[in-house]
Amino acid sequence: MKKQRTGMTEAYYKKGDRIELTVSALDEDGYGIGAIETSQVKVSGALPGERILARIEHVGRHSLTASRLKLIESSKERCKSPCAKVKECGGCQLIEMNYPAQLAWKANIVTNHIKQHKSLVHTEILPLLASPKVFEYRNSAKLVIGGKFLDPLIGIYRRESHDIQDIANCPLHNPLINKIVSVVKRGIVKGKIPIYSPRSAQGLLRYLLIRVAETENRAMVTIVTSKRSFNELHHLVTLIKKEIPEVTVIAQDVNSSAGNAILGNQNFFYTKKISLETTVSGIRFLISPHSFFQVNSGSAGLIYNLVREFSSLTGKENILDLYCGVGSISIFLSSSINSSLGIESIEDAVKDAKLNAKINRAFNCDFEAGDVVEVMKHIQNSDSKYAVAVINPPRKGCEEAVLNQLASLQLPRIIYVSCSPASLARDLTILDNLGYSCLKIQPVDMFPHTTHIESVALLNRR
Repeated sequence: MKKQRTGMTEAYYKKGDRIELTVSALDEDGYGIGAIETSQVKVSGALPGERILARIEHVGRHSLTASRLKLIESSKERCKSPCAKVKECGGCQLIEMNYPAQLAWKANIVTNHIKQHKSLVHTEILPLLASPKVFEYRNSAKLVIGGKFLDPLIGIYRRESHDIQDIANCPLHNPLINKIVSVVKRGIVKGKIPIYSPRSAQGLLRYLLIRVAETENRAMVTIVTSKRSFNELHHLVTLIKKEIPEVTVIAQDVNSSAGNAILGNQNFFYTKKISLETTVSGIRFLISPHSFFQVNSGSAGLIYNLVREFSSLTGKENILDLYCGVGSISIFLSSSINSSLGIESIEDAVKDAKLNAKINRAFNCDFEAGDVVEVMKHIQNSDSKYAVAVINPPRKGCEEAVLNQLASLQLPRIIYVSCSPASLARDLTILDNLGYSCLKIQPVDMFPHTTHIESVALLNRR
């Protein structure tokens, strides 16, 4: 129960209470923000300018969290959701906001983060680029398996919860993903395959990973289990092969750990092929179960072109590609550079990168597995000279040691590909202190209907 004083009155709020309020803003997690008495209220499924009836779901020390029950006054930016489970799921926080309004909101998020830093106030922020596809753009899915084998759940965790939201026909998924989920669910029931329980640490099935090669209409399915158990998976694999011939790679990944990591260290294949071949912007890629690859191929193409444009390549440059993954950026730039060195800590990704370079005849691209800082130290002590560094770190951004080591190489130009405006602004400020000015930033919508935002930044050495 929450107790508040407002003048001579006292207000009490508890879970389940119904409140009426006006939403004034949308926070970076996609929650509508309103106020009642002196308390801030976060409401899922509410847009700025709306008057709503809401139900309190959680009472915190300084704020309330609620869910929308009824729209009293609707926003002009509201649109009808194509998803029947929008309220239960919460995975697409902006799906009830029309797409132009989503783009404007995301552009504002980037601007707010960048302009908070004095060293970045003069940085040019270009108009946000829309995704070529607004629906069915996701070519991969990492789904958790839960429930019982007679009534399995395959989906994602609900927001701020460990309850699994079953996903049957997600409008953001490539249709082949939805088809595979349906068949796997049926196979679990038919084969009575036990599902893993984190509480008891008993059961077999843990996660279902799907990747789709869009241009080829082919898919790779990875079933993550708690142990090897070949016999229990055999009938499920047979059903997938029979009903979905588009699935050309089926792998079992064994993860016996009790942690939150999805993948383990052991892979077993039920198909002759052990990697999925796909094409993005004319470049062929082979992807293995452990490889990272962009979820939205159309927006990935936009980003690759931006990196090439910002790099101002003449064909004579040697480039560094940090956090290179399966080598997509290096290979895309290979015809416009002298050479590239990609650095990635995941050895399987580096193996894929070398193979991808070979099948694309990008013989001027080399890749090395290892710690980014340590490899750059080795470069600093060698005779190698690089003109451009492309960095594409995870959402948390770069460790300061990486930025310090990168700056010590004194490269004329850095291209920073980011998936978090907050960590991007932080790292650009650090790089500014190290002698690199950010000239411009191009935001890109990689994930329509969600709060995620990609950006490409150009930095020059002063």
